[in-house]
Amino acid sequence: MGFFSFLGRVLFAAFFLLSAWQTYNDFGVDGGPAAKEIKPKLKVALLHISSKFGIATPEVDIKHVVATITALKGLGGLLFVFGSSFGAYLLLLQLAITTPILYDFYNYDPTKPKFETLLTDFAQNMALFGAMLFFIGVKNSMPRRQLKKKAPKAKTT
Repeated sequence: MGFFSFLGRVLFAAFFLLSAWQTYNDFGVDGGPAAKEIKPKLKVALLHISSKFGIATPEVDIKHVVATITALKGLGGLLFVFGSSFGAYLLLLQLAITTPILYDFYNYDPTKPKFETLLTDFAQNMALFGAMLFFIGVKNSMPRRQLKKKAPKAKTT
């Protein structure tokens, strides 16, 4: 069971690790293609938050946002491979932040093809989020190993 558990974590984390690697390689001086995709969607999300709560949102450098997302994916994926709950929490944080911003199907008309694509990607990320919650739940429900105390040998006389 230990090997299959490790293999499952490696295959699951490969999704995040490969994505982080690709984003890192394409980063460049302007944040790369990820920054170009995130910037308008983040602007809409920040305007929505500002209008709902009546507070001004600070200016955010898109390169820092992309770097943070990449770091969360990379570090979280690497820690997750080794069975760390902290890695799973990092991946949960990344999914919770990016999913509603990147896959904003709710801003599109349901008759448009873009709506279906975004809804499918949103559902996929929600499934990944659920798998992370499942991993954390299983990890926390298993009893921790305790060192076995050796029973003293009975003296025979």
